[in-house]
Amino acid sequence: MEKQVVARVGKLFGEADKGGLSITLYNTFPDDFNHNEEPLMVEIDSLDVPLWCDSFERRGVSGANVRFADFDSTRRAEELIGKELYMLIDEEGDDDEFYMEDLIGFAVRAGRLKGEIVDYYDSEHNPLFGVDFGEGERLIPAAEEFIAGIDFDKRTIKMMLPDGLLEL
Repeated sequence: MEKQVVARVGKLFGEADKGGLSITLYNTFPDDFNHNEEPLMVEIDSLDVPLWCDSFERRGVSGANVRFADFDSTRRAEELIGKELYMLIDEEGDDDEFYMEDLIGFAVRAGRLKGEIVDYYDSEHNPLFGVDFGEGERLIPAAEEFIAGIDFDKRTIKMMLPDGLLEL
């Protein structure tokens, strides 16, 4: 999870005894923010503290009025003035992550041999691909050092196999 700064708490706003605050929204603030489902975060004494919104009302493009649960008094709300608010963003689109099972059906090229991954056998000590080079399934270790490249768009995988691995 990555921290993304999205706003800054400006001043008290509205009913002073209810803890209402005016905040400035940065251009990183998500348009689809749902205050009922996700908190804003603030750092207090080096700890990440979730701030659940009791109310959240946008004021133009870069402003909002908000009341946070547990910060429901003037004294409590004043603790947040000047602090930056952030959200925890899940780093999606990490192209390096996939499941080996996802490679089933990919075309394989290993030297002059062409084939297709027809199965994956998951084992803690020796995971294997089942690859058919046209003469039935052959088991090949699903090891990183044997994979030279993967093209997810073309659904192809290039393998560099050691001499003798496919010989009977």
